[in-house]
Amino acid sequence: MQMESLMKNPSAPHVDEIVLTDEESCRKGECPDRLCGRMKDELRFLTFLADEDLSQVAHYFRCRRVPAGATIWNDGDPGNYIAFVVSGRIQINKKTELGGKSIVLGIFSRGAILGEISFLQGDPRYETASAVDTTDLIILTRESFQQLLSERPSLGIKLLEGILLTVSRRLRKSYERLAAIF
Repeated sequence: MQMESLMKNPSAPHVDEIVLTDEESCRKGECPDRLCGRMKDELRFLTFLADEDLSQVAHYFRCRRVPAGATIWNDGDPGNYIAFVVSGRIQINKKTELGGKSIVLGIFSRGAILGEISFLQGDPRYETASAVDTTDLIILTRESFQQLLSERPSLGIKLLEGILLTVSRRLRKSYERLAAIF
């Protein structure tokens, strides 16, 4: 399985090593003014924000391009950011108690939010996330989120509502899948 080879390859890049600077982002067409439009178009939960809201929050976010096979975070890493998948696929794995084996919890693609539990609770990551394909992420750090809440509390609340709605939908789908099995 591809994930097992990723887990055994300590030389695979970690996402924290693959950060686009603002200058590199602008050369790649990801300046904040373009970023807000892309966020609105590609991230379903942000559709409830008005265009002017997006232009006000875009500078709190950063873009990252993650190559296929890169580890985004490992189980136990600090949960200091939340990731929004713009393109590509992310595989989430959890180690089991059975001899170091892991199970795939899910493969997430465009529109998914990842890392929200650790981000909101301030806990270490409880799973490992790796890029299946070259993946574009929009990252919101805890520091930037706190700044957003301080400077624009109403927009911070709208963002939290969007995250909550997205996570609630994912949980409901999980319940439906479990009910279908049993």
